[in-house]
Amino acid sequence: MISVLQRVREARVDVDGQTVGAIGAGLLVLVCAERGDTEAEADRLLAKILKLRIFSDAAGKMNQSVQDIGGGLLLVSQFTLAADTAGGNRPSFTQAAAPDEGLRLYGYLVAQARKIHPVVATGQFAADMQVHLVNDGPVTIPLRMPPAVQQN
Repeated sequence: MISVLQRVREARVDVDGQTVGAIGAGLLVLVCAERGDTEAEADRLLAKILKLRIFSDAAGKMNQSVQDIGGGLLLVSQFTLAADTAGGNRPSFTQAAAPDEGLRLYGYLVAQARKIHPVVATGQFAADMQVHLVNDGPVTIPLRMPPAVQQN
């Protein structure tokens, strides 16, 4: 799975002029399931998102996680993160999971996040979304969870 984390002071997602998800301080997380991804990658990605120390402590050092500060998560599906631009000027998205599988894995990630984190908002899968944010820092972190290596 691929994601881009943005530390935000606030963020929201609008669809057709209506806000469908919003948070105050926390993380806006753009998420893309790739072909071959499973729940295991989603679980590893969520664990990393929740524990990544990219919020400032009292000394101004990036030493706290979104859990430590009680921040929100805004999880937004974005298949374009799987873009392959190596072959020309029109991106290819063949590495993105098929829409039904992408929806399933996104839904799984959201459900798991809601089980263990108190503030979780979402965008709307496959909708034309307008994402509004105030990036804090700015801090923007790309994060990729490749499939786990199977050992026999």
